[in-house]
Amino acid sequence: MKGFNFLKRINSWVVYFILTAIVFGIAISSFILIDQLRKQEIKKVELIATALKAYTDDEISADPKIQELYLAVMQDNTNLPIVVTDKSKTPIFQANIPELIEQDPAKLKNLIRNMENSYDPFIVELPSGQNQFIYYDNSDLLNYFRFYPYVIALFIGAYLIFSFWFLRTLKKTDEGFVWAGLAKETAHQIGTPLSSMIGWVEIMKLEDENGLGVKELEKDVERLKTISERFSKIGSIPALNDLDINETVQQNFDYLKSRISTKVDFTLRKTYEPVLIPHSRILMSWVIENLIKNAVDAMKGEGKLELSLYKKNKNVYIDVTDTGSGMTKQQVRNAFKPGFSTKKRGWGLGLSLTKRVVTEYHKGEVKIANSEVGKGTTFRIVLREEQK
Repeated sequence: MKGFNFLKRINSWVVYFILTAIVFGIAISSFILIDQLRKQEIKKVELIATALKAYTDDEISADPKIQELYLAVMQDNTNLPIVVTDKSKTPIFQANIPELIEQDPAKLKNLIRNMENSYDPFIVELPSGQNQFIYYDNSDLLNYFRFYPYVIALFIGAYLIFSFWFLRTLKKTDEGFVWAGLAKETAHQIGTPLSSMIGWVEIMKLEDENGLGVKELEKDVERLKTISERFSKIGSIPALNDLDINETVQQNFDYLKSRISTKVDFTLRKTYEPVLIPHSRILMSWVIENLIKNAVDAMKGEGKLELSLYKKNKNVYIDVTDTGSGMTKQQVRNAFKPGFSTKKRGWGLGLSLTKRVVTEYHKGEVKIANSEVGKGTTFRIVLREEQK
């Protein structure tokens, strides 16, 4: 499985680099193509100017071959619009100009002005001194390409957005593998001493089966087994076999009530009828316990703490409200990010895994519903009630 995930990440990077090469290859080749087309058209105008100069020279134009060459050059120009004028910009000859413009002198002069704004005219120096000027513009093909750079820029922009999404997704995937691996390794490390503790509890029960210390120790050992199982499930898809979330919340409250500071006024507010939500009791218990322990830490072991369960519309809400130190807006934004912690020795693992359990495994939502510095914080879990 690990090898498969590794190969999957390698394949993702290969696809990404191939796509990147294709995108930038298309962009670069497009700009080169447009530049080459423009240069070819300028060379064609230069050739026309040379042919025109030779044709208007009486000594050279008398040669039939020169006349044939001139005609061949002019006939070869089937797409480049040109207008040949004298020095006063009076048209002498034009080619590839729309008939409506060609027949209207005002439109033709306006076209000459537009051509001059686009490109400097070629000057045909004649022996008589009556120089001629060749005005030209882009061919239809090059005009079709004039918006192409903007299309390419838009395409590259879209690709950059895709790249940002891809790299962000890949980073989250890698983080998920790291956290899942860490959780499973933690479960493995807990398992060895836990097996030994279970054996010692059985020995103690032989000596004093009904002793208070033995019973409490047995509860804690069972809790450690639950914790180990929770961590082992991170990274795997859990079976959502449990239904009554009301019962899950009650069990967590009963267990934690006697194990947190007596200076914390810990209360439970909930409905007494079954609330059917498909869930993993082991993982949801861990989520609730983690939020409650964070709340106790935020209050420094003293204050009011309320765990509440209620229904609204088709959703079920679980709130953990404390009167602790509260959080700043920046801390609220970063609270669920892996590695972020307000504690000096915190790993930043708890809330990140909490979000993963609720959103990915239970298709719910976990968020900070309210937080005010110096007054407290409310964490909220939102789950969809099973449709009857």
